Amino acid sequence: MLFKIIILIFSLLNGGYMLADGIYVLLRGKYIGPPEPGPWAILFRKLNINVFQLGPLFIVFGLCWLVFLAAFVFKLPWAWPAGIIAAVATLWYLPVGTLLSAVVLIILLFRKSEAGF
Repeated sequence: MLFKIIILIFSLLNGGYMLADGIYVLLRGKYIGPPEPGPWAILFRKLNINVFQLGPLFIVFGLCWLVFLAAFVFKLPWAWPAGIIAAVATLWYLPVGTLLSAVVLIILLFRKSEAGF
């Protein structure tokens, strides 16, 4: 039961925040919080990518987390692989997103039966 609750809360936090942050940056031209984005932005800047144009990417990842969350709640057969994909795909979102993604990924990989799969 504990692992199910962790998955629910962490998926909602990660997905909800990424979705909100993506919409916010599209509307305001900056992310929620300080003027400069977190450490994750260093990765994108090294690739010469303007981090303030990544709103659609954040929206897609946020929606992926929320779709996984719905599939998990309704016990759909594709929920487990969707959770693995969402968690792996957002490990770059340092620091908090990485932590949330890593915890969900570890639960899905090593506590699959306790998580309800």
